[in-house]
Amino acid sequence: MKKLKTIILAAGYGKRMKSKLPKVLHKVSGVSMIQHVVDLAKEIGSDQVICVVGHGRELVEEDLKGQSVEFVVQAQQLGTGHAVKMADAYLDDGEILVLFGDAPLMSHASLQAFISHHRDGGYHASLISTLFEDPTGYGRIIRDEKGQFEKIVEHKDATDQERLVKEINSGIGLFDAKLLRNALNALKNDNQQGEYYLTDVFEVIKNQGGNISAYVTPDHYEVMGVNDRLALAEAELYHQNRIKRYWMLEGVTMIMPESIYIEKNVKIGQDTLLQPGTRLRGKTVIGEDCEIGPDADIADTHIANGVSIKYSVVTKSVIDDKATIGPFAYLRPKSNIGKSVKIGDFVEVKNSTIEEGSKVSHLTYVGDGHVGKNVNLGCGVVFVNYDGKNKHLTVVEDNAFVGCNTNLIAPVKVGKDAYIAAGSTITEDVPEGALAIARERQVNKTDWSNKYQKDK
Repeated sequence: MKKLKTIILAAGYGKRMKSKLPKVLHKVSGVSMIQHVVDLAKEIGSDQVICVVGHGRELVEEDLKGQSVEFVVQAQQLGTGHAVKMADAYLDDGEILVLFGDAPLMSHASLQAFISHHRDGGYHASLISTLFEDPTGYGRIIRDEKGQFEKIVEHKDATDQERLVKEINSGIGLFDAKLLRNALNALKNDNQQGEYYLTDVFEVIKNQGGNISAYVTPDHYEVMGVNDRLALAEAELYHQNRIKRYWMLEGVTMIMPESIYIEKNVKIGQDTLLQPGTRLRGKTVIGEDCEIGPDADIADTHIANGVSIKYSVVTKSVIDDKATIGPFAYLRPKSNIGKSVKIGDFVEVKNSTIEEGSKVSHLTYVGDGHVGKNVNLGCGVVFVNYDGKNKHLTVVEDNAFVGCNTNLIAPVKVGKDAYIAAGSTITEDVPEGALAIARERQVNKTDWSNKYQKDK
């Protein structure tokens, strides 16, 4: 089989996006558009992926840093044909697939079907077309009386009769590399835009005796280019529906799926229930039999099986089996929550480990701490971790009981089976099995209120 090289065009300015960010870096389902296209190129087995960059090239290259992508620069935007020609060094042999960095919705199945059609038919060049009810702005596919491909006419260059054609060119093409190189060298820019169109390559190859195919894909959304914020929102909605359909067919239940947001790289186990208002972002992984939401916002977090998270925010954390989070909890990065741990309402955890069976039921801050097994942290407990310059560690060992409204001034250690009386401020280590009381003895001044009111 011939080597397959994919060239992704991503050099455009994207004026209609009206953004300081290069158009291809705007995100769909949490991933930049260019990343969607690079992922697709790899999924269909590309031997090389070449990205043509121009405007904002440093930002695009940074977005794709560490991936198997090679870059070439189109310093002047002189058309799509000119952009592909910038990758001339890669046009020596094999097949060349051309994709667009602002068209993130093409599915693996559809692109693979197109490639198979091209190879099975023995074509020298093929393109993907689709039917638009309103094809304004797109190049039209002109066919002969037998329905065979004849040429592509850009909208600005089309006659009134040609503009009535609803079959449009997506821009996606697959070529014999050597024929593509020869055709690019023969391109002219005698059109209203003064640009070198990649679309003209097909007519050049056809006139040289090549066999051309226009493959019609039934879903026009898959070839949609994103040129402005309205199209970006439309692409987001389409991609979200695709993601949610996939996970529901994989055994995930969603209540009011239209209110749920799931990014591309999220993974979800069977029999997990997603309640309304749930947002799953980044590289979040959720196990089986969980209940997430309502109104849970979870990013880059690993969640095991049987976990419940309600009305809470969780970021870059790990949650073990059968833990319950919320309502109204906030787990900040590096929170490691053990099995069957309870994190209740208005609890904040940061850079801390809480081991199996412990309870942090309400109104508590656990920052830079290590909490052992079966510990109870009462209402209003604060891990006082910051001295104004540095963060310090608080350790609470297994089976300890920390009473309400206790301040643990780090660095400090509470030993196993120790108790801390409510209202204490702990500045020294508490030994194993001890009771710590750190508060003034209560004094009742009799008849004080009457004297106070009289003096007042």
